[in-house]
Amino acid sequence: MCLAIPARVVELRDDEQALVELGGLRKAISVELVPEARVGDYVIVHVGHAIGMVDPDEAERTLALFGEMAEAVKGATP
Repeated sequence: MCLAIPARVVELRDDEQALVELGGLRKAISVELVPEARVGDYVIVHVGHAIGMVDPDEAERTLALFGEMAEAVKGATP
């Protein structure tokens, strides 16, 4: 199973690289597959590569669901 998550582009860099932010963490990724990405856009990130663009509303809903799942797991741990 693969997991790809939405992240917001906060900086475009040289050599088809970008800095994205997710939950307060920042990570350098490749945007070679999504050259149209701009600062403020949400991209789907998988293994350090942006593999597609995502609508901002959909990204926020997805991230909220991930947050709910994390809280549920914390609550279920004895």
